[in-house]
This record gives sequence, structure tokens and C-alpha cells, in this order.
Amino acid sequence: MKSFHSFGRVALAAVVLAGAGGLLSSCKDYLEVEPLALNTTEYTFSSVSGATAAVIGAYDPLSGDNGYGTRISMYYPLDSDELIGSAGAADGARRSIARYTALPNNTEINNPWNQLYQGVERSNICIDQIPKMALYTGGSATDIAALKRLHGEALTLRAQYLFELVRNWGNVPVQFTPAVSGQDFNLPNSNSNATLKQLVDDLLVAENLLPWRSQAGAANERITKGAAKALRARIALYRGGYSLQGNQMTRPADYLDYYRIARQECQELMTPTARLEHNLNPSFLEVFKSMNELRNESSNEIMFQVGMGTATGASGSKLGYYNGPRLQNPSSIYGSTQGAVTIAPPYFYAFDSTDTRRDVTITTYGIASTGTFQIGVALNSATDGKWRRDWHIPPVTGSVNYLDYNWPIIRFADVLLMFAEADNELNSTPTQAAQDAFMEVRTRGFGGNRALATSTLAQAGFSLASKASFFNAIVNERYIEFGGEGIRKYDLLRWNLFETKIAEVKTNIEKMAQGLPPYQNVPLYQYYRTPTGPSLAVQPIQWVRSFYRPSPTPNTAPAGTTRVNWRQAIDASYVANTKPSGTVYTLPGATTSVTSVGSGLAAEYQPNKGKELLPIPQATISADPALKQNFGY
Repeated sequence: MKSFHSFGRVALAAVVLAGAGGLLSSCKDYLEVEPLALNTTEYTFSSVSGATAAVIGAYDPLSGDNGYGTRISMYYPLDSDELIGSAGAADGARRSIARYTALPNNTEINNPWNQLYQGVERSNICIDQIPKMALYTGGSATDIAALKRLHGEALTLRAQYLFELVRNWGNVPVQFTPAVSGQDFNLPNSNSNATLKQLVDDLLVAENLLPWRSQAGAANERITKGAAKALRARIALYRGGYSLQGNQMTRPADYLDYYRIARQECQELMTPTARLEHNLNPSFLEVFKSMNELRNESSNEIMFQVGMGTATGASGSKLGYYNGPRLQNPSSIYGSTQGAVTIAPPYFYAFDSTDTRRDVTITTYGIASTGTFQIGVALNSATDGKWRRDWHIPPVTGSVNYLDYNWPIIRFADVLLMFAEADNELNSTPTQAAQDAFMEVRTRGFGGNRALATSTLAQAGFSLASKASFFNAIVNERYIEFGGEGIRKYDLLRWNLFETKIAEVKTNIEKMAQGLPPYQNVPLYQYYRTPTGPSLAVQPIQWVRSFYRPSPTPNTAPAGTTRVNWRQAIDASYVANTKPSGTVYTLPGATTSVTSVGSGLAAEYQPNKGKELLPIPQATISADPALKQNFGY
């Protein structure tokens, strides 16, 4: 899996030294080019190896602290109705992003913005230069194939960088050609729908240049045809969805055209031949175990992933350290983590008890500061679980921040659910093909038992019978399937359901605190067996009671077990802190009030304030007088 990086870091060094990657100045304008780049481009693009080095350099801004190694993957998608970013009141940094009160001078916004534009500029140079190479049309068949692939990779990379900019900042400035010395760098805001249209068009070109994975040589993280097609479907659905324009969520009149594009791309990826390239892994657990164990998974379900490496802030990944179960003992076999991402408590109960995805997506254990074995945690401390330090092979002791787990951009499960969604939108009633695609994903979650997957869907109140009910089932299934993968917030935005779902999860938290339906059977306390004997560190947590039955009376811990708060942890203070700071709140039926400190789920979020988008960095606004700040900032 890491073969990309063993080559890529050396290649990248050449690009950086030559300047051909289009280096950007973080202290001036976000599109300013280092002059050295303009003098070395011709040499770099005189050979396949030089062009390859430049494209590998264009991959690199995906990784690291300011890419998908931390901020873009774990700060920007939160809070949502699934997960809560680092708990605490707004702090001018990551907690302000999570609480929806970020400001343009937020320290966690400027650098990722610059790094994404660095990726755009590096890609622009490759897109411009590669087709001009003599070898592009006049080289050997091998050279031509290699250069066409590189061209397709660069187009796909640029699409991903600009898509990330659009979905986080909206109408961002866009330039589809390399920056040149002396140009006017005062770029205005571009219309986000026009930008996304261009990306959809570009990706059609890219997919025709790229090989399938089986034709691409040794397995690594480089982009192949399936990735470009899946990304085109995703961006088409986003282009066909709602977006924030000013303080209004609007949808373009031609939205169905983009649903047709998404459906077509997904259909082509679902053919028997294409499924030999990418398919649904029979095991949901295996998909994520493979990433944690730094190896490939046999079905190639992960179609596009960000390769991480070097255990540094520049190119590494804090996945499994910043998030995942909270392991507090650096001296234990697994080392320590922050465990900063917790679940919205109702999310645990969005899963059926028999759904195997729950215990992959959510962890209910940790390790104490002096402990050597797993202990149970309270419901308000349960974390996301797809990246775990204790799944790393070999174990990493100490407090190393960078485990260099890859970040998945798109999985084949998304292709199936995107097809179901697009097909449903384009028909008056759900087709069998759409239902089958939906059920293929859901059935995998229930161990391949379609009857169980179907019956539990009905028990949860969902139906595939009508267009509206099928859409609701898709909204829920994507909630379950993609927890912690940085998808949910953006799904809710394109569906214009963000306001509704944030309000809904806060209402459900309040119901949970009171023990009201559907949470009347959620236990106040839970009990785990205290391990004994050798090899304590490798014993998984053993809960001794169901998460779906009330606590016993009396509720003292039985011998050999330890009691932890479960629903009891969702108290008046927890509910109050999901409201804006200073709000005085009284839990219904209680006699005392609590004043919110705004430390909980989306505490400062208010509709129609423009906070669904991030503010454009103040440094950029100051440097570019043609650029307007987003509404609400």
C-alpha cells in the first residue's frame, strides 16, 4: 500500500527543488508563484520521469496536517448529527469550527486553504504542460500511455482540490491555468455551480485518459479510472444539489441533468466487468482493518484514497491518534491518543443491534492513564472507531502523533448508494435496480443476511416503496454506512437538510436525557467485565448487559464488573451545552437550571447566518480586493 510513497517522496523532492510544483507563498497571495518554477518547467516536462515527478508533487498537498491528515478530514466535517469535534467552547481554532462560530482569522482555516490552492496550482501546471510534450503524441506507445495517465491524474487531482474548496467555502476564486509572472492576482469569487460544471466536464476527459486499476501496475494510491468516474458522480450530485448562496440554500434549475450524469457513471461502475476492478468487500470490518493494518483489501472497495507517509505534519496523518478510542497510557502496548472526536449519543441508537457496522464505526472503550486493558466509557465519551491506534500492526507505543493511516475519499459502497439516490430522483417510483443497489450495501452490514437487513429496515420505520420514503431510507443508510468518513455534513447540505437534522439530533439528545421514546429502554448504566489474568492488553471490552434494555434494580455493579454511566451521562448540562453560550436551560421535570457554556454539539449554530460555509481567510481577503467575504462573516 505504501509503494506510492517510497517513490513519491523522492520524486516530490525533485519537484520542490525545481519549483515545478507551483509552490505558493503562504504569507502573500494564495496564488503567487515562486519565480523559480517559471524557469524550470521546460526541463521538468521533457521526460516521462520528470512529468511523473511533477504529478506526484501534485498529490502531496492532499496529505499532512493541513490536508486530509487532520484538518480537512477531522475538523471541517464536524459537528454533524453523527459526530462531535473536540469538545469545548469556541476557542478561535478547531472548536470554533465545530461549534459554527469560526472567524476569518481562525488559525485552522488559513493554512488548509493555502494548501488546497497549492494543489490546484501544481495540478494546473501538469495539465498545461503534459499535453504539450513531444512525447505525448510522438513517443513510444508506453510513453504515450504513461503521459495520458499522468494527464488524467492531474485533472482528477485538480477536481478534488477545487471540490473541497467549493464545498467548504462556496464561491471561491478559481483559475484553470497556471499562474504566470505579472498576471493580475486579484481574482473575484467564481460561481460555485460554474466551477462544479467545469469539474464534471474535466473528469469526463480524465476518465478516458486513465487506466483501470488492473492495468495500472503495482497497487498504490495513484488515481485510476474508477476513482475518476466515482468522483465525477459525487461532484455531479453535489452540482445537482442545494448550495448556500448568500444566506439562502438554492438549487440550480438544471439539477436533473447532473443526476443523470451521476447515475450513468455509477451504472458503468456497477457492470460485471467494472466490478472486477472495484467491488463491495463482503466484510465491512475488513475495509477498515486493512487501512489500520496498512495493507490492501482484496475487493478494492476503496477507489480513491489519500496516501500518507513520513510521520510528519507535512505529509503524515493523525488519523487514529486525534480520533478513535481514547487511550491514555503512553506506556501501554498501544500508546496514547487524544480521542477527541465523540459521537452524538443518538447516533449509537441509529444502528440496529444486529448491524455489524455499529461496532466498527463506534467505540465504547478506552484505556486509563495507568491502565493496560480496555475499559468501558460513558455514552457521552464514546468515539468514532474506523481508525484506531490499537488496530495498528505492529502496535505503536508512546505518544507518537502520526500513525500515517490513509484517508478514503470514495468507496464502492458510495457508488451503489449514489446510484440508488440518482435513479430514485429521476423516476416517479423506485426501480428494482435502485432498490437492489441500496440493499446490497445494507445487507453487507447485516453479515449478508438480506432478510434481516430488510426486516430491520421496516422496524426502523423506513420503506423503499415510494420515491419519498426511499429517499428517506437513503438519507438514513448513508448516515449509518459513512459515519466518520467526512461525508455526512456535506450530504445534509446538498440535500438542504442540515438545519433540520441538527435540530433533530438536539431534540433527540433531550429526549434521551429524559428517557422518552424512542430511548425509553436505553439503560442509565452499563457494566463491563473487569479482566483478570495475563495478556490484559489484548482482551477486548466485555459488556455484560444489552445496550437496549433498561438498567437493573438495584443498579450496583455485579461482582467482577465495573459500572459506567450510560444514559445517565446525558444530563441537563450535556443538553444545555448544545445550545448557544449563555442560554439558561431547564431539563423538563427538573427544578434547577443550567447555563450553557456552548461546548457541545453545534452549540452556536443558527440557521440563516451563513455558517454552513467557512469564512474565507482574512489574509486572502486583505490581499485580494476583488474577492468578497462569505455572507455572515
